Order: sequence, then structure tokens, then C-alpha cells
Amino acid sequence: MGVANKRSIAWGIAQSFAKANAEIILTYQTERLRENVEQLAATLQPHATVIGPCDVQSDAELDEVFEKVSAHFGGKLDILVHCLAFANREDLMGSFTNTSRAGYALAQDISSFSLIATAKRARPLMEAVGGGSIISLSYLGAERVVKNYNVMGVAKAALEASVRYCAQDLGGLNIRVNAISAGPIKTLAASGVRDFGKVLNYVKDITPLKRNTEQAEVGDTAVFLASEMARGITGEVIHVDSGYHLLGLMVADE
Repeated sequence: MGVANKRSIAWGIAQSFAKANAEIILTYQTERLRENVEQLAATLQPHATVIGPCDVQSDAELDEVFEKVSAHFGGKLDILVHCLAFANREDLMGSFTNTSRAGYALAQDISSFSLIATAKRARPLMEAVGGGSIISLSYLGAERVVKNYNVMGVAKAALEASVRYCAQDLGGLNIRVNAISAGPIKTLAASGVRDFGKVLNYVKDITPLKRNTEQAEVGDTAVFLASEMARGITGEVIHVDSGYHLLGLMVADE
């Protein structure tokens, strides 16, 4: 859930799952994105199917999507990948304390509550196969203040807390819930963050691996988290950011 175009991190994850021979269902947010997603899905044949729109603010659309998923997979589901986030552009710049009440609620609804809403609907389908893996997508702005990330950082912090609570709630059913905290990647969503190009250049220069994060690195980590190799991991936030998260204050060399 969350593929918009070829630059989407969700698309990188879908490609990695296709390489692992997974059978994939894609949704799209609105009709405006339908053609893009269908064209991308066509490149993953025979692995990918597009089943329709899913606006996660609509319980009716969520119910309809999971009914289609259930019908497609015979009442079963192994993996749910949740790559959904949104905030109003005006709430991603200027003073954080100027965040509107409506803007705060919108960011939380789409970026955080949607994980709970989708996990609830995935639960019976995963129970049918004796367990499953739910994977969400976060960012370092959930842990630390990132300039111009503002209300999205707070929403991602709530998302990471939701990962932990869902992991506890669903663990007895052998359903694991984890998140990947990806480094900055040039996506459609990232374009809404002011000076994002400067962030990319800065991170590339100072990370231990001296490179920006690539879609495929996040995708391959998602495949690992969904696999039996990660069967003992739940409630975790795994950083895939070339090591940027471990850095403190950087002092220029003399």
C-alpha cells in the first residue's frame, strides 16, 4: 500500500518482493494515480495485481479492499506492507506551533492510524495461515527534530508507537509488526519538504557509508522482515539509512 510512481519507496519494496517470487496486490489512493500504478504493475508480471483504489480515511474503502484481497488470496494473507503518509504542505514549513488542528489530525489519520486500521483488517487473513508480517515505513524525524518535517515527525513518532502496540497485540497470533526507518530518498512525498535537495547532499557527505539510501536497500530489508529469517523480530524499527541515525554532532576537519 502506497505505490504512487516509480520513485516511491513502496515501489522499491514491491520490486524486491517480486524478485522473491511473492504474489503481490497493489492499491492506489485516487483515480489520478491509477494509470501510473497499473503501468508499474505490468512490469512485474506475473507477480502483481492491481485491485483498485484505497483511501485509508474511508472505512468503506478499506473494507472493500480487504474483501478483494481475501477473495484474491482465498481468505489468506502473509504480508502487509504499509507505506502511507501525508501532511498538508503548509504544515511542513514555518513554525511547528502554527500547525493547525485540522492539519495535525489529518497527518495522524493517514500516517499513523491507517496502520491500525489496516492491521485490524489483515488480522483474520493472517490468522488463517498461522501468522504473518506487517511492515510499515518510518523516518528519523520520528526520533529527532528534523527541520521542515514538523507535524510529519510527530505523526511518524505515533506510527512507531503504534508498531510496538500492534506487535504486542498481535504477537500471540504469530503476527509480527515492524517498521523500516529509511534514509532520505527523492520521492514525490519528499518533494513537499522544503530544502529536501540540501538534505540529500548533506546526508550523503556525512553518513558512515558515504551514500544516500536506495529504494532497493529498503525493499530488500522488507523482504527480510517478511521472511522466516526474521521470525524472532517484532516491534522493531530498523534503520536503513547508511548509518546516518548513529551520528551525533559533526565537527568539520581542520
